[in-house]
Amino acid sequence: MAKVQVRYIVRDVDAAIAFYCQRLGFSEVMHPSPAFAMVERGPLRLVLSAPNPSAGGGAPMPDGRQQEPGGWNRFAIEVEDLEATVAELRAHGARFRNQIVVGVGGNQILVEDPSGNPIELFQPTRPVARLDT
Repeated sequence: MAKVQVRYIVRDVDAAIAFYCQRLGFSEVMHPSPAFAMVERGPLRLVLSAPNPSAGGGAPMPDGRQQEPGGWNRFAIEVEDLEATVAELRAHGARFRNQIVVGVGGNQILVEDPSGNPIELFQPTRPVARLDT
């Protein structure tokens, strides 16, 4: 079965890891920085990102908006070539919330659906971050 990846913006990554792993049966996949971790349960991979002023999936948007729990939760779609995918979507009039962001597990960008809901396009840079592992 294919994995589904969802990113949650959380206030405290360590507390989130403890909750999901100790209370809901998730397993920790990686925790390479204080602002980022991956946990999974079955085919669901949950990426936990704290708001982060410097980089990664919790970085502020170019207009200064801060990501926070609730309003920035999204699902991710893994793509082979992020730059080519972004170029193709831009050519078809897609709206993006930001530019490509370099994170600790991969590179990502937020594209909006026609209603303004965010979808994360994700190109992993670590084998463990791939959705098909």
